[in-house]
Amino acid sequence: VTKPARYTGGEWNSVNKDWDKTPIRFVLAFPDTYEVGMSNLGIPILYNILNRQHGVLAERAYAPWIDFEALLRGHTIPLFSLETKHPLADFDIIGFSLGYELTYTNVLNMLDLAHIPVFSRDRNEAYPLVIAGGSCALNPEPMADFIDLFVVGEAEDIILKLLEVYREHRGNKDKLLRQAATIPGIYVPELYETNYNEEGTLASFIPRVPEAKPIIERQIVVTLPQPVTTPVVPYIEVIHDRGAIEIQRGCTRGCRFCQAGMIYRPVRELAHEDVIDAAEALVKNCGYNELSLVSLSSGDYHDINKLVTILSRQCSRDKLTISLPSLRLDTNSISLIESLPNRRKTTLTFAPEAGSERLRNVINKSIPEQAMMEAFAAAFKRGWLNLKLYFMVGLPTETMDDVKAIVDLVSSVCQLGRKTRGRQPTIRVNVGTFIPKPHTPCQWLPQNTEGQLVPKYELLKYGLRRTGAQFSWQDPATSMLEAALSRGDRRLGQVIYGAWKAGSKFDAWHEHFNLSNWIQAMESCNLDISFYASRERPPGELLPWQHIDTGVSPAFLKNEYRNIWKEALTADCRNGDCNTCGLQRRHPSCKQKLSQRK
Repeated sequence: VTKPARYTGGEWNSVNKDWDKTPIRFVLAFPDTYEVGMSNLGIPILYNILNRQHGVLAERAYAPWIDFEALLRGHTIPLFSLETKHPLADFDIIGFSLGYELTYTNVLNMLDLAHIPVFSRDRNEAYPLVIAGGSCALNPEPMADFIDLFVVGEAEDIILKLLEVYREHRGNKDKLLRQAATIPGIYVPELYETNYNEEGTLASFIPRVPEAKPIIERQIVVTLPQPVTTPVVPYIEVIHDRGAIEIQRGCTRGCRFCQAGMIYRPVRELAHEDVIDAAEALVKNCGYNELSLVSLSSGDYHDINKLVTILSRQCSRDKLTISLPSLRLDTNSISLIESLPNRRKTTLTFAPEAGSERLRNVINKSIPEQAMMEAFAAAFKRGWLNLKLYFMVGLPTETMDDVKAIVDLVSSVCQLGRKTRGRQPTIRVNVGTFIPKPHTPCQWLPQNTEGQLVPKYELLKYGLRRTGAQFSWQDPATSMLEAALSRGDRRLGQVIYGAWKAGSKFDAWHEHFNLSNWIQAMESCNLDISFYASRERPPGELLPWQHIDTGVSPAFLKNEYRNIWKEALTADCRNGDCNTCGLQRRHPSCKQKLSQRK
């Protein structure tokens, strides 16, 4: 097989507990390749928490690539864990991480490879309990047929409460699920009944038993946990092949298209001394030569310049590199990047998102064009001539003039680079399709159809060619499927099953994506993909994810939805008044800010 180290295990810092002497055996399953899964920040956190518990072991499993799957099926070998090579069916609990909708068919494929029925209703006490968490659990309905229970929100605390219930009620699945449903943040789909109107919209969502809560509250840890400083070190290169320290969780910039900015609120930060200690421990325990300070908006971390200065001295001594992903496009970010140790002039990556200032106001990503050009000028003066820029098309209120503004902006940047450095900068432009995600102010909006998107991509293709920039874009068909799955209801379970039976897996990989499988599966269920992806939803419609309370209130989302059409900006509450997004009801720091405002 290609890359056999995907399956061998035995990596540095992996944990091997005595299987026979450990009563609860948990496998963390990631429905994509080893390289993608080993770059996920959530898996090491849970791996560390679970393996610290007495009487609990945690191991890992990833989706096998096509060649290895063929061998498993050909030799009737069930999918196994990396640490002890036990079949997944021998574990007590299988926990899937759902971070991307196009991995859903891989979940079914992994269960089938493990010789475990894919439908929850077909699994009795003889099979493992199959649970799932991650950002996709905030609309769990499309996967409700396959998952016994969902962990909604941050799992650091809730997973231990679930283990207590499991210890008490293992061996009786019905009682276990009903008791688990009483834990805040646990959603058990089979305990609810869904009904639909004649036109296909959701009519009602009704708990069937007293233990089932009508609203599931996303769980939020009050204090950002200490970083994992003994993560498993892979033998092969993975997507993010570096030590990672989560310095901050949450973002209040309030970009209206950004689901992460809504569902990971409120902002919680790690103290400077904890970051510095973690950096030293990661280097000692893992041997990485690069450390990444991870957050949704690293430049917003308090006194980031001071932290980088301290870390730079430490890293220069050890000949290490520091990376700061997710920096805002401004001159401060350029200065910050310049201050990093051993920083080679590689590529600077920024996300203007829209070409026109008007459209950036619509999505609440307020970056004036003058400020952007000053940042680009600062980058060119310091010798940074390789840029990667991310944009979106299909944004609300977008016109063809807004699309052309992307070309104009890139052209201006190219001219600025030639003027500043005397030669053409290398600029790569990546354009994706806007997807109106659940739990955002855009959740009621339609996604552009392929017919609407093609002229926009054609304009960009020919316009950017003249600038000399390299242009890549997302397949509109892939974006349409992602939109349908992210905004779907429980009926999509049969569609996912049908697409998987037709051969769909690794849908996020372009060489394996097959839209016709999905269209046929939709048609066989008398459903239409455009009903989920391209339909505008009135604000009064009952949404499939409405029983999930992220902490951000519907009133705030509706007000931000109205601000889209007003092109009105909403300020970041970290630097001013509380915006009363709803988190002040549940989180101490937000309550304090609201009290100060009053």
